[in-house]
Amino acid sequence: MQFKRSNDFKSIPSATGGIARLACARLDEMGKDPAVILAKAGLTREEARDPAIRLEVRIQIKLLELAAEEVQDEWLGFHLARSFDLREIGLVYYVIASSDRLADALRNTERYSQINNEGVRLRFSMEGGTAAIALDYVNVDRDADRHHIEFWLVTLVRICRQVTNGRLAPSRLKTKHFRNRTPAEIRAFFGVDIEFGASADEICFPRPIALLPVVGRDEHLNELLRRYAEEALARKPRERLTVRSRAEDILPKLLPHGRAVASEVAQRLGMSSRTLSRKLAEESTSFAEILDQLRAALAKRYLHDETLPVSEISWLLGYREVSSLIHAFKRWTGTTPRRFRSGQLDS
Repeated sequence: MQFKRSNDFKSIPSATGGIARLACARLDEMGKDPAVILAKAGLTREEARDPAIRLEVRIQIKLLELAAEEVQDEWLGFHLARSFDLREIGLVYYVIASSDRLADALRNTERYSQINNEGVRLRFSMEGGTAAIALDYVNVDRDADRHHIEFWLVTLVRICRQVTNGRLAPSRLKTKHFRNRTPAEIRAFFGVDIEFGASADEICFPRPIALLPVVGRDEHLNELLRRYAEEALARKPRERLTVRSRAEDILPKLLPHGRAVASEVAQRLGMSSRTLSRKLAEESTSFAEILDQLRAALAKRYLHDETLPVSEISWLLGYREVSSLIHAFKRWTGTTPRRFRSGQLDS
């Protein structure tokens, strides 16, 4: 199986590319040339459309953001997830759909979802009166994403509804990224407002829902399919954190204090500045590129929070002057922070 750009770095998370293919199909439907958007994301049409080629999760996230911009759909992830055939998920879906109860289905989702997408880890828990599905990003910059995580949230809710044959509504739905509000269409689908800017990406159901039987449960089929899934997991390379992801975890804490420099990050990672530079080069990036991309992603995230003044955002990003943030933001987006924030109010 081919792997776009990551053959030498097995820790860089990959995905089967199903979301990317859905995005390309939507571009086609809208009369847009996918090749143009794919090129901006660093892909060719053949790479994006060949199910045998795995794509870097970062690239898939970038493609979704670019496609949403191109078709002017602020909720592209939601719309793509709402309409595709869940059977396209493949083996993992059939393991889920043959489980005994919804709780078993979600535990199987937790264990096997990385077969399809290594950049997202699911955690299923039942505490008190709540059954919760939390999503964590692994070696992927969560701050740069909205559409990809929203695709996951919709897909998981759809799976829960389909395998139980019920119109299940979450009791709570949370995302880390900011949006101004939950549009009526989105609320009608979920049955609840999304809590934006939360500390976690999470779907919560009342505990009794997790005990519902799966309508297509088949013990023998499930056992057989789980054997295939275990074999697929065994073939996966052992996971290790990339130096990039470790640096990205450190930088937000250093930015407000003006200490987001390579030497400080290297010291916290237990290596020299030269080693840090070499290891990042092996991952096809650099410290300056990581810092710039992280600042751009954080700036957009912070601007979605209307309670944060631009001056404070400037400080959080490590800029001494607001004018420095404005200059950088124009380079990233072609507009100013205030205009960007104003434009988000209608999203």
